[in-house]
Amino acid sequence: MKRGSTIILRAIIGMIAAGILFVSLLTLSMLLRNQVGEYAPILIGVYVSLVPFFFALYQMLKLLGFIDKNKAFTQGAVMALRNIKYSAIVFGAIYTLGMPYIYFAADHDDAPGVIVLGLIFAGGAFVLAIFAAVAQRLFQNAVDIKSENDLTV
Repeated sequence: MKRGSTIILRAIIGMIAAGILFVSLLTLSMLLRNQVGEYAPILIGVYVSLVPFFFALYQMLKLLGFIDKNKAFTQGAVMALRNIKYSAIVFGAIYTLGMPYIYFAADHDDAPGVIVLGLIFAGGAFVLAIFAAVAQRLFQNAVDIKSENDLTV
């Protein structure tokens, strides 16, 4: 497969990474100038969740690299999907564990939309984890079939 076939996906991943990085750095600089007080745990949770998020984006780029090299059905691609699955689970778990504090902060400021935003992040991450698990199983089956066919001559 030609390298240019996944260039749009790589560009989208790059734009997502750049946008999230820009917003997080902008927010961090704004937070350092002001006192955040009681919202510090929420912001710490958001910044901690960026680690599995960017790791998953890196694994997606790795997976696209395997696809570009016609090595989509290899153990490396299966490992990339496994890492994406675990990153999504960790990302969702961070937001799920932070939901009680998000609820408290939203109730204190009378902002119910914040709760919905937390649920969307957690739910979306778990949906991505399920999709990655299904894709991992499909790729693993393809790798197994490919290795069986390589053994039969």
